[in-house]
Amino acid sequence: MRSLAVALRLAPFLGRGNATDLRTAGLPVLAFGMVTALLLTVAGGSQVFWSWTDDIAVTYQALAVIAMVLLVIPLLTLGASAARLAARRRDDRLASLRLLGASGSTVVWLTVLESTALAAAGAVAGALLYAAAAPFLGLIEFRGSAIGTHAWLSLPMIFTCLAAVCLLAALSAALGLRKVVVSPLGVRTRQQAEGAHWLRGLVAAAVVGVGVVLMGMLSAFGTFVVIIAVMAGCFGLALLALNLMGPWVVRLRATGQLKRATRPEQLLAARTVLESPKETWRQVGGVAMTSFVGVFVGVGLAIAEAMDASGADAETLLLVRDINTGVTITLLGSFLMVACSVGVNQASSVLDRAPMLVALDRLGVPRKLMAAARVKAVMSPLFLVAGISTASAALLILPLTGTALFMRPLVLLALAGVFAAGFLLVRLAVAAGTSQIGQVLARPERYASVDS
Repeated sequence: MRSLAVALRLAPFLGRGNATDLRTAGLPVLAFGMVTALLLTVAGGSQVFWSWTDDIAVTYQALAVIAMVLLVIPLLTLGASAARLAARRRDDRLASLRLLGASGSTVVWLTVLESTALAAAGAVAGALLYAAAAPFLGLIEFRGSAIGTHAWLSLPMIFTCLAAVCLLAALSAALGLRKVVVSPLGVRTRQQAEGAHWLRGLVAAAVVGVGVVLMGMLSAFGTFVVIIAVMAGCFGLALLALNLMGPWVVRLRATGQLKRATRPEQLLAARTVLESPKETWRQVGGVAMTSFVGVFVGVGLAIAEAMDASGADAETLLLVRDINTGVTITLLGSFLMVACSVGVNQASSVLDRAPMLVALDRLGVPRKLMAAARVKAVMSPLFLVAGISTASAALLILPLTGTALFMRPLVLLALAGVFAAGFLLVRLAVAAGTSQIGQVLARPERYASVDS
């Protein structure tokens, strides 16, 4: 408890940052706000399905569970990314405190307190955004009628979600500060590079393989509830496995590009990726997650099309329309996460590298070259990780649908649309990030003390 008391006394002084710190503090707040708003919206929109008790209700509940897993796992990933962003703004200063004699627990408490405060501010803003959106969410129709007041969560549920976001921020911040506690001198002198071991790829491949086997054995699990639980677990674990494997795939590609580089921007881009594969993954991981969701969206639309063409009864046709509504909402939520993720991470990345950009400018490196290297460092791994994500989702769902469903034009069009929209969002975010390079270099004195 003494460490906590010391941290509480030091926190106000640590919070007195320069203009850059105040500017970048808004990035994690924005991310946490989007995470909270989407989390509350998903929970509020899906609770209507559990108010039904008839025979067809279980079908809607199964689809709701799958949609929630496909959205909540990326939401948690975005929340963890926002927490790391909030924590790493203080790595150098916390490492300096550690070298001056502060205990490891004091450093951890300082980080947890600041990250939790930022998360709480973002969570409150997200809750207000949800409250503004809930009346419009209530207009969405399922089974022929609007969900109405079911879009509103109870106050205890809202407070539980807010507490969960703050807890996620605290845990992620504490785990992210291990390098400061273990080796403060390495952090202070920037001698610790973030790695991405090949075991990540092996574990991820094993998880996807087990998921494919389990999906092929669904009929052996008996009850409908167990089958849905297994399906949701497989999809959720596959998304987590992709997040685990991503940095390793990005590092592997950058290593090859470094060996084949023939132009300065190729060399600089590969070095930028290898400096921190995890950071590069966070900038493109949103599209990988959306590509995963896009497979399910395309298959869902194809199933709805097949059911509609078969001359089904009125109840089945209503289910078809509801499936289309559900997949559209899922895809929209996924793209909102992508937009938030790439925007925050791009802005953060440029500001993090501001001292290096100033140094390169003083060495005579053209600004166009720095911008081109930044674009290549982000866009180059994007196609690879999106392709791997799509293939993983297709492998998981193949035992349920067979190959014929994937050959339908609607599936291919849905995937093409998801890829195009995702790549466009990332490219626009990269363009916004590269435009900040000029702002950084126009006022280099503002960033001269970032690392001090």
